[in-house]
Amino acid sequence: MNRSLATSSLWIFAATVVLVVGLIPFDPAISQRAQGLPGAVVAFNERITDFGTFSWMIYGSGVLVMLAYVAHRIGRNETLAGRTRTAWRLPLYFLLTIGATSALVHLVKLVVGRARPELFAEHGAYSLTPFAYDDLYSSFPSGHSAAVGAFFGAFSMLAPQLRPLFLLGALTIGVSRVIVGAHYPSDVAAGLLLGLWTAVATAFLFARKEWLFRFDPRGWPLPKSLLPDP
Repeated sequence: MNRSLATSSLWIFAATVVLVVGLIPFDPAISQRAQGLPGAVVAFNERITDFGTFSWMIYGSGVLVMLAYVAHRIGRNETLAGRTRTAWRLPLYFLLTIGATSALVHLVKLVVGRARPELFAEHGAYSLTPFAYDDLYSSFPSGHSAAVGAFFGAFSMLAPQLRPLFLLGALTIGVSRVIVGAHYPSDVAAGLLLGLWTAVATAFLFARKEWLFRFDPRGWPLPKSLLPDP
């Protein structure tokens, strides 16, 4: 494994553990307070929260617009053949990132089996029913949060100058999952960081082949347009 990837994975894993462990004791209180916010706030979050679905990210028109923007920036110095290669490698990067994230999330959900907040009165915030095969017992990690973590994480790797904006977008959707009562805060933290890790790991894989990315002197994958030709 690339040393930079191993280091990045370790940091993301450590951040996940710290955030999840730190948030778990406060999950019930934060969840109840979030759901008790003014109706207008809850209604707004109900409108935006479904942006975190995998199908929207793959087929939505917003995705196509953003992909076109990134493709232009990455391929602006390439030949026609280079732009053609970029045109198919770009959606491949997103499909692999989002697909891998979806597979990992569903596996962890199944193994953990945490009851969702809507079952709080019946089971509390810490009830685990592994292999329940029931959506009501699939709270950890948040699938929507993992999806936007992967989606915006991929964009932050492709357009690092806009990274704060993309990470803010992921956090906004993640918070909405708590406000609408679908997840606890620790579920969201785990989902966001899982999606981000998948985006980073896939970028490393692509950089090895010099697809879209190239390693900088530190061994970190950067968009090829930001690095001089070897």
